[in-house]
Amino acid sequence: MLELPTVVPRIENRDWSKLSQGERIRQIEVEGYVLIPDVLSKTQVSNIKKQVSNLPTQSSPYSENQRGLSNIMFQGGDVAEIAAHPTIISLLKSLLGEDIICMSGSYARTQPGHPGMVLHTDIGNELSPHSAVRVLFYLIDTTPEISPFRVLPRSNLSLHTDGNPYKRYLEHPDEVMVMPKAGSAIIITNKVFHGNYPNKSDKIREMIAYMYRPGWCAPTEHVEPWDPDELSKLPKKVRELFGDPNTKYGDFHNGSRPPNMAKVAPGISPNRWD
Repeated sequence: MLELPTVVPRIENRDWSKLSQGERIRQIEVEGYVLIPDVLSKTQVSNIKKQVSNLPTQSSPYSENQRGLSNIMFQGGDVAEIAAHPTIISLLKSLLGEDIICMSGSYARTQPGHPGMVLHTDIGNELSPHSAVRVLFYLIDTTPEISPFRVLPRSNLSLHTDGNPYKRYLEHPDEVMVMPKAGSAIIITNKVFHGNYPNKSDKIREMIAYMYRPGWCAPTEHVEPWDPDELSKLPKKVRELFGDPNTKYGDFHNGSRPPNMAKVAPGISPNRWD
């Protein structure tokens, strides 16, 4: 029998629609996550739910009721189109820079009886970029009973050994519950501790997740490039995001005073949140 979390979390119920672009960036960089409401239309949500309804899924190691499917973008249709959603890409370009590489796309299916996902980070092995974000597109209204999102704000900033990204936590007294609605998206950094709560309902919580990284931040080990035949099936604006996963630039060995150094860098200015 799996041990379940017992902490009563604080519920985050602010009006997320009032955040400006700069405030969204600050929320992601400082708190580690942000919710963007009404990203997908009801039609898009309905179309995606139909697309994924009969797809084969694999269970997670810890629960038969947490299931998923990788490379979801190759299903085409709205599932693929949302990888290049203009609202999301506009924010990501402000957050990460103009050069964005989409590293993965997946479908998650959380069935009744799911025991909850423990607090963890999305920093995995040597194939994972160490600077990245995931965008979680929700296909159902979550409630306290329908496996809502859980997150430990600002854990992405910690330099303490407790912040070791390979650790897992059953619960934390400072964790927060966030209940996204269908069509909303949650963006998280890969360094923030997060998970989800048990599914105590009779409904299935579904979402589509895409991971993006800045162009300079390649995995430390070689990643197998995408199949060109599969890529050719994607819409052009989506295909452009799925560049070579090994793409990187910048050189540690440029010396202490390389030529043509920049004098302005808005992406690291304290004013980027204004």
